Amino acid sequence: MTRRGQYAKGAAKRAEILAVALDVVAEMGTRKSSNREIAVRVGLTQPGLMHYFRTREDLFVEVLRARDARDHEQFYSPEHGFQGFLDVIAHNATVPGLVRLYVEYSAEATIEGHPARAFFEERFAWVRTLMIDAVEREQAAERMGPEVDVAYVADLLIAAADGLQVQWLLDPSIDMADRLSRLWEGIRAASWAPVGA
Repeated sequence: MTRRGQYAKGAAKRAEILAVALDVVAEMGTRKSSNREIAVRVGLTQPGLMHYFRTREDLFVEVLRARDARDHEQFYSPEHGFQGFLDVIAHNATVPGLVRLYVEYSAEATIEGHPARAFFEERFAWVRTLMIDAVEREQAAERMGPEVDVAYVADLLIAAADGLQVQWLLDPSIDMADRLSRLWEGIRAASWAPVGA
């Protein structure tokens, strides 16, 4: 087999592992998801699994990256703007294991040297860009006031979404998408207030 063929085969196996790991973590959560379970489902031994990922932490960071890619493809389009973000949040309520992984790793990523740190730095910049775009589209369509502090609103929405995920893990009766929708509507209404009011 040529080197290119080996690379393609390895990339395909890695993609299969990530797809399976997404399902396992969604079903079982971070703590109960074993390397053994993931390996069995993809027809590998545990050492074989770790051939594709240096550590368990690296595997879980890639699970988060794959989750974002899948959610972005499934729910996001520029025309949907903030509604696409709400759709992702509503979907999150169906995959508590992935939400728990996100919450755990986002907190741990604040520790210098954690394997997830670079991922979360990049992710926050990316999500901030999406939120800024959503606000600017609302302004362009005259559904949000022109004087709103766009970066402030983007940061507030991200903080609210992440905080609601923690609250939801503790109390699943919380409707995260509804609360974020109400926050969004409040921001839109307040954005038309006279400057200094």
